[in-house]
Amino acid sequence: MREPEPLSSGGAVALTPTLKVEDLASGYFGRRVIDGISFSLTDPEVYVVLGPNGAGKTTLLRTLAGALKPLQGRVEINGLDVERAEARKQVDYITHLDGIPEGMKVVEALRFYATLQGATEEDVARVAKLLSIEEFGGLRFNQLSQGQRKRVSVARIFLKQKAVYLLDEPTSNLDPKVAGEIRELVLGLSRDRIVLYSSHNLFEAREIGTHVIAVRGGKLALFGRIDEIRTKTYVVGVRTLGEGPAPRAKKEGDYYLFELDGPDKVPGLIEELVSAGVRIRELKEMRNPLEELFT
Repeated sequence: MREPEPLSSGGAVALTPTLKVEDLASGYFGRRVIDGISFSLTDPEVYVVLGPNGAGKTTLLRTLAGALKPLQGRVEINGLDVERAEARKQVDYITHLDGIPEGMKVVEALRFYATLQGATEEDVARVAKLLSIEEFGGLRFNQLSQGQRKRVSVARIFLKQKAVYLLDEPTSNLDPKVAGEIRELVLGLSRDRIVLYSSHNLFEAREIGTHVIAVRGGKLALFGRIDEIRTKTYVVGVRTLGEGPAPRAKKEGDYYLFELDGPDKVPGLIEELVSAGVRIRELKEMRNPLEELFT
């Protein structure tokens, strides 16, 4: 995929983006999933919403997007309450689900989103080129690989520029190469926009983000710079394609285990294994460092 190009002037957002959250509580059917969360974002960056599964990350993003009405507190985007339509027009939200009908063609999906956002046919062509999906634009969604499906799902956020982007685990279940390409595109967005990117993976958080909004049990556990996070142990597992040399490491199930000093050592490990001829299919954290971080 190509590096993001400037978005069309018709989609420009004039204001310097700001996101303010005050004493926010939200949930479902009166039950609070998140409670008492406050923070203020004024600098264009990638802010990683970090936490274990079930921590309340998705509920937080849905509330920031205006999809869930707060039970308490307030969310403001560029000074506007998110419950106002003008504020919601300045937000783009991608869930961890694809949200595209299985029988819809790729180009039809892009045109559908373009119509909703007031984008042009030129924007559709530009985005298709940007995400390298031109070659399968005529295929139906159910004919695509997992990586191709994710590219199409993510494509719509590049049709029109918004002030704030909310991305709920956009690289889940993707191979490392495609996941890395998606992260590069997201980094392009953050040059002059605010991006909240949820993950339960500390390595991914360090790869893409500058700041962390850590959530545990529905509460704000930590708000600060990612490079200030320290953990005692960091174990990653490498699953290979089964062809070529195997890593010299202890094996647990399908994964070869490596204990590193921290997530910042992962790129060096990948380079070392690839240089040795190891074909990596997947790399993941085997011991969740978030549990150590939040205890």
